[in-house]
Amino acid sequence: MKYKDYYAVMGVARDASAEDIKKAYRKLARKYHPDVSKEANAEERFKEVQEAYETLKDPEKRAAYDQLGRHAEGQEFRPPPGWGGAAREGNPFGGGGASFEDIDLSDLFAAFGGAGRTRGRAGAREPGFPGHDFEARVRIPLEQAFHGTEVELDLVAPEVDAEGRVRRVPHHLKVRIPKGVTDGTRLRVPGKGGKGVQGGRDGDLYLDIEIAEHPLFRVDGQDLYLTLPITPWEAALGASIEMPTPSGKIALKVPAATRAGQQFRVPGRGLARPDGKAGDLYAIAEIVVPTVLDERQRALYRQLADASAFNPRAHFEGGGS
Repeated sequence: MKYKDYYAVMGVARDASAEDIKKAYRKLARKYHPDVSKEANAEERFKEVQEAYETLKDPEKRAAYDQLGRHAEGQEFRPPPGWGGAAREGNPFGGGGASFEDIDLSDLFAAFGGAGRTRGRAGAREPGFPGHDFEARVRIPLEQAFHGTEVELDLVAPEVDAEGRVRRVPHHLKVRIPKGVTDGTRLRVPGKGGKGVQGGRDGDLYLDIEIAEHPLFRVDGQDLYLTLPITPWEAALGASIEMPTPSGKIALKVPAATRAGQQFRVPGRGLARPDGKAGDLYAIAEIVVPTVLDERQRALYRQLADASAFNPRAHFEGGGS
């Protein structure tokens, strides 16, 4: 029999925890998956990783493997007498008389109860290889982020079938996006990834949410910001101004003597929060001067200039030579 160092294949220590082994497998499976990897020997490495993980993830198989001791990679050796549960139960390959030299480690460990299976506390068999996780970037308008929406996705993703062959499989999915998602939100949709192998659980779908730029609103977390244009007389005298929000128009009371850049908070008009509440909407005053005036309007502005003693540059006096 030729020895294979499964710990070296996985890049973990011999005393690695089950969780460390699982993390190593997921990392290597993504790195060497033949459909996505640029490595020259990706398919061969992918199979090696699957074989190593199949043994090390199962406590019984791993314990039996550890009984083999340490050997050089590819070294010919014989298992110790009475090795492992399979040896105690007799020849796992039937009465064909195959010698250990003719047997691959992956074949030998398959005799412990079928590829891709582990045993629970009560000895029940559980499925092994989970399906691959899918990931997709979804760009949605602000209105859909505010109200929630359902999106349809067409994905083509690699899957490993029951015989270990990798193929690209199209997937058409409808996914519900809850209201209140923000730019950069990562949503997990359980069971919408690749199909599990040999009864393993299906993988998950991860959606990276991106909110499209809006012509009126700027998004900052759950809060929204709106530039609110107001006239000089509205700023000076105060006014009730109709303004948009994602849930409809509202009337905002602008007080007299409003300054440019002044912010007005409208509570609860932002995006929903995980606790069920909503963010806020901030209206930022922008004083806009008319660019076209008729003679009557010019005359009124002249009257205002003559009547007003207001000097916005009074602080300049005495400030320079």
